[in-house]
Amino acid sequence: MTAVLENPTHAEPGPEETGREQHPQRPVLELVPSSRREDVAATTDLTAEQIEELGRRLDAIRDRVLAERGASDAEYIRGVIRKQRALEIGGRALLFAGVLPPAWIAGTAMLSIAKILENMEIGHNVMHGQWDWMRDPKIHSSTWEWDNVSSSAEWKHSHNYMHHTYTNVVGKDRDVGYGILRLSEEQRWTPYYLGNPLYNFLLSLFFEYGVALHDLEVEKVVAGQKPLSRVWQQIKAIGRKTGRQILKDYVAFPALAGPFFLPVLAGNLTANLVRNVWTHAVIFCGHFPTGAVQFTEEQLEDESRGEWYVRQLLGSANLDGGRYFHLMTGQLSFQIEHHLFPDLPSNRYAEIAPEVRELCREYGLEYTTGPLWKQYMQVLGTINRLALPNGKR
Repeated sequence: MTAVLENPTHAEPGPEETGREQHPQRPVLELVPSSRREDVAATTDLTAEQIEELGRRLDAIRDRVLAERGASDAEYIRGVIRKQRALEIGGRALLFAGVLPPAWIAGTAMLSIAKILENMEIGHNVMHGQWDWMRDPKIHSSTWEWDNVSSSAEWKHSHNYMHHTYTNVVGKDRDVGYGILRLSEEQRWTPYYLGNPLYNFLLSLFFEYGVALHDLEVEKVVAGQKPLSRVWQQIKAIGRKTGRQILKDYVAFPALAGPFFLPVLAGNLTANLVRNVWTHAVIFCGHFPTGAVQFTEEQLEDESRGEWYVRQLLGSANLDGGRYFHLMTGQLSFQIEHHLFPDLPSNRYAEIAPEVRELCREYGLEYTTGPLWKQYMQVLGTINRLALPNGKR
């Protein structure tokens, strides 16, 4: 039993997760013996007492923001939703005149921004339960379905539970490689990984499909380690959601444009590609640039709440930027604050980031941050190096 499962910020595992735990399985990834067989505390110079004190101080920040939530926060998310819908309607309307190049460019740009906002600042954060306290059934984690081929139910398991519970734990957090990339020295090298850069390029283009499929755990299916009944349930859910998305963007809206079918189709395809590449870049920069620490499953043993906080701090990385840049990342440019407090309203991350940074300075913990281009170049460098048998992060 690890303390991470007791953290109130995590979504509880659903019935499907309970089913997995009832069937002991061999390790999914072939991992190399680690030289870091120690607990999370050993990655710092802090004493156990200091780590627990840090945890209490972070709890105090969370409690304060929870107590302060109110009308201005509710107006923030409702305002973002209104603007996103206006951008989408305007973009799709302009694409109906897409035979004219200026209209096509403007319409595609507006639709791309609308899709990014819907996925990042709205969908991701609503499905984390950040706005459930408003008790608005239209903006609630239990009812929101986003503009993405990954169904909300599957995503909430793979992301809210698995990724946020086992952040950067190799072999448990499937965001470490998405089941196709080598992103850790802990993963044993095989010739397959020579294609690391190509796999990453394709993953960035079709990122929403990678997100939808990564909870399928294809390698477990191939190894016969996962019940086919469960696989079939997931395939049906993915198929239903993918079918609806394809029908909407590549059939229905182009058909409504009549003779301008192709410009609308091209605009929708381009907007989805832009959204995929952007979200891939932001998300990979959140955990894999230089400075972000990875952990082993052994380090989870008897993990305390304070150690859980330290692991989230050290396993995450922020991005520098202005107000609108943060908005377009869904505030995931504050990835450290998001991983410490995934259920706090996203508009509060910028406010508490200086406090978290000061705590890191006080306790001597690395607060990894930098511009997007620099962090992304570091991620690409890691992916390229780990394609080779002796590659290092």
